Amino acid sequence: MGFASVVHAQEANKAAQLPAEIQAATAPSDAIVVQGERLRGQLNVEQPPLLELNEEDIASLGANSIEELIEAIGPQTGSSQGRGGGRPVFLVNGIRIGSFRELRSYPPESVAKVEVMPEEVAQRFGFPPDRRVVNIILKENFSSREVELEFEAPDRGGYWRNEQEFTLLTINDGARMNFSLEANDRTQLTEAERGIIQTQGSVSGVEGDPDPAQFRSLLSDSREIEGSVNWAKAFLNSGASVGLNLTYNRFDATSFSGLDSVTLTAPDGSSVLRTFGEDNPLETRSGRDTISAAASYSRRIGSYQMTATSDASLIESENEIDRRADTQSLIEAAADGSLDIFGVIPRQADAGFDISRSQTITSANKVTLNGSPLLLPGGEVSTTFDLGLNWQSIRSEDTRTTTDTDLSRRQLEGGLNVVVPLTSKREGFLDALGSFILNGSVGFEDLSDFGALMDWTAGLNWAPTRRLNLQATYIWREAAPGLNSLGAANFTTFNVPVFDLVNGETVLASVTTGGNPDLLAETQRDWRFSANWQIPFWDNTTFFGEYIRNRSSDVTRGFPALTAEIEAAFPDRIVRDAGGTLLSIDRRPVTFDSTRSERLVFGLFTRGSWGAAAPSGRGEGRGSRPEAGGGRPGVPPPGTARRSPPTPEQRERFMAFRKRLCAEDGMAFLEQIAEAIERGDDLSEKFPDLDLSRAQRMLARFAADDGKIDRDQLSQWRERLCGIDPEQMRGGPSGGDRTSQRPIPNPISGGFGRDGRGRYFASLTHTYELENEVLIAEGGPLLDLLDGDTEGDFGQPRHTTRLETGFFRDGMGIRTSARYTGSARVNGNAVTGTSPLFFDDIATFDLRVFANLGTLTKAESGWRKGLVVTLVANNVFDAQRRVVDQNGDTPLRYQPLLIDPNGRYLGIDIRKTF
Repeated sequence: MGFASVVHAQEANKAAQLPAEIQAATAPSDAIVVQGERLRGQLNVEQPPLLELNEEDIASLGANSIEELIEAIGPQTGSSQGRGGGRPVFLVNGIRIGSFRELRSYPPESVAKVEVMPEEVAQRFGFPPDRRVVNIILKENFSSREVELEFEAPDRGGYWRNEQEFTLLTINDGARMNFSLEANDRTQLTEAERGIIQTQGSVSGVEGDPDPAQFRSLLSDSREIEGSVNWAKAFLNSGASVGLNLTYNRFDATSFSGLDSVTLTAPDGSSVLRTFGEDNPLETRSGRDTISAAASYSRRIGSYQMTATSDASLIESENEIDRRADTQSLIEAAADGSLDIFGVIPRQADAGFDISRSQTITSANKVTLNGSPLLLPGGEVSTTFDLGLNWQSIRSEDTRTTTDTDLSRRQLEGGLNVVVPLTSKREGFLDALGSFILNGSVGFEDLSDFGALMDWTAGLNWAPTRRLNLQATYIWREAAPGLNSLGAANFTTFNVPVFDLVNGETVLASVTTGGNPDLLAETQRDWRFSANWQIPFWDNTTFFGEYIRNRSSDVTRGFPALTAEIEAAFPDRIVRDAGGTLLSIDRRPVTFDSTRSERLVFGLFTRGSWGAAAPSGRGEGRGSRPEAGGGRPGVPPPGTARRSPPTPEQRERFMAFRKRLCAEDGMAFLEQIAEAIERGDDLSEKFPDLDLSRAQRMLARFAADDGKIDRDQLSQWRERLCGIDPEQMRGGPSGGDRTSQRPIPNPISGGFGRDGRGRYFASLTHTYELENEVLIAEGGPLLDLLDGDTEGDFGQPRHTTRLETGFFRDGMGIRTSARYTGSARVNGNAVTGTSPLFFDDIATFDLRVFANLGTLTKAESGWRKGLVVTLVANNVFDAQRRVVDQNGDTPLRYQPLLIDPNGRYLGIDIRKTF
């Protein structure tokens, strides 16, 4: 590349960073300039987004559907509140929808923008601040038909999985119509195929008897089919919108539960364990039908926005569980000598099977009313009223029990959220203090099976500068145990592998599960402090940090791992034989006295472009094709406007304006204009020769929500403007190539990444656990989960990290995901002498390589157009978590391939869009 070309590229990159007003003023007269605008449906709230993705960012993730897109940004959409609030609140174009099912199958090309908002924003939509808000802004016109095929399998074999999906989507004139059909199939994986060592006492002592590992499933053989129809309509004249969803799902699975076994004792007292029945192994056959429907309706009522949603589902399932053979006749025959305990086991009669059936009906209905009833000096007061009615019914029967389950719960809930601006930079009210916003909420629940519960929250938001936002929130809430935890039918399963931490061994024990009607209401008291900082010296980069403190009393938990402390606290739940071997355990839920936890969560997100711009000034990346947006060639996409080219007179006036800005006192001159705009002065009096409308539009690019203009950004903009060759800004030499005179797309006006340059992003999230304690009972044992005590089978690590990176250019991209889980320890038992367990840290890396063959080969038609091929490699380095005792031995329960049967997992995905 010659020196002149280098200089030209440098000047082009500088121009690419200038506001569209400058590009419009300096563009040649035959150029078309596209001016970006705020997209309809973006949220207008005090808190800044935790994450914003435009079309190019979405393309760089390599997702094949909105569902995969949400999975890819999981670290940003998941709440760190620690309460398991569930999925985020989903909005479409700023409006709450009935169910995520409504749009999860949409192709990512249909999305114009994604906003992820913090937990406090959820209160504006009638939800507690324990989940984040995801606003998906769709393109106004879009149409696609697509077929997707997937094939996946672990590299060590054993099983495979395939999936086929067809999706139809049309978005036009405020209406959306979507149909999707999906089918997937997975084969079975057994313990023998992973070399799992069997529990002592479960393997026959006679050569030739079948191996139980061949008839124990790690993964079941399953088949699933799902169909979904979605329709939505926005009535632009009235501002109303309506949405409907109907989904049907059928799931079938078959899994092995082992073999029949018997211990035979000869007349001389010798005995041996025998396994038999390989031609008729123990199976569990499951089937489930799910019908789901959702609806939403939204409209303006005076100055308020009303939104009503309803989501209902009916789930019916049936399980057939093979009974174990009656071996009493074999035991008697061996005892009287008529059956050789080492001989052939006679074929036994089929013992039949038990049947369990269940029906679950759920209905969740919510109405919210949001508006601003009052104007204060600091701005408008925002209020949200919400009222909900939920219903749940669980019915089940099981031939293994004598009691059927018939549970129901009606839940009436309501609340009020108020947001009050105390000071405001935007309104100029006590703006020296920054912008202070107070928010509070109060709510109630009335449960038909539990009684009345209350909750309230209070929070303060402070934005001392445009780039820094600080929040503090306190949450007090009463929470009822789940319906199943209270009233599910009790039944016992025999011969379940259980690791007994008291004795340090794995045994086959009887396990009782079900509900506990004596559970209490939990009281939660939480603090959350957070900071969100847009780093000024690193473009498009945000740092966030959170401190969360959770306190709870009367906590409902599943029965924890069996340790000496747990057995001492719940002695009636454990049965042992005379030698201390575990025989049975009652794992129904229990109430702990209290829990305490504290954590720090912090992270960094950055994105940008790399490489030289394409000679034509725009790339061919996914999402930039006219047909992807449903628009016509040559017509600006929705959300943009075509501006007429400047006249020679306007161009000369701008060049004179630039000359004034680039003088020695140019920055002072620019600050005078900024101060006049902020005060609302009449600029025509102070600057009679200034192109007022163009100057105001340019400086508005650097204004915060409070109307103040960022002086640092203004100075950087002036340096870029003055660093460009004036001749280039006049359109270049006359008579030159018209292609070289086209304006360069610009990140501020919405063309970022469409100049053919590559895209990159990186997201790093780290969690550091400061405290995690459980008080089992008042005056009872205190479990320090960070110091070796445990509630479950695994220790609690202090550190967890997730790193996501991606690179995308010209239709091809790479996305990597790395997850790190720190080491942990589970204490042993000093009385019985059992060893502590040590859990090594583990890091896994996932890789996703994808290519749009139509873009790569510039195919305008034919089979390559709209064809995307994705290669997947999860756990690239085949990492396995290692668990050992003090002697370096791995307990059978913690065999690496029993914890993770997959290891390295490979797949290919082919998606064709028509």
